[in-house]
Amino acid sequence: MSAGHTVTITPSDAHVEIRLDDEPMATTDRALRLDETGLPARYYLPKEDVRMDLLRATSFHTTCPFKGEASYWSADIGDVAHDGIAWEYELPIAAVAELVGYVSFYPNRVDVTVNGEPLTA
Repeated sequence: MSAGHTVTITPSDAHVEIRLDDEPMATTDRALRLDETGLPARYYLPKEDVRMDLLRATSFHTTCPFKGEASYWSADIGDVAHDGIAWEYELPIAAVAELVGYVSFYPNRVDVTVNGEPLTA
């Protein structure tokens, strides 16, 4: 980590729901909350609680020096393609190894609620 940059992951018992064009994408009470310096809180949901059948892998990848390489997911709902709405770290760096098997969604591209309250980007 860079001096002053932190990434903190804590288990959350908050009820997290993801919807896209009114289609339920995920519901969980087993999310991980990730707090990172300079970024809004993100919720990572266990893949078992995500409608993975609605997602398709993209070829897009990015690298974060604090988490590792991210791969991205898109979804087709009805006749509408929604590109890059979610991401995961399949092989994160050791400091955030608990992210394996979890997916996070962009709150500005899907509707994310935490305990019934909208999560903003």
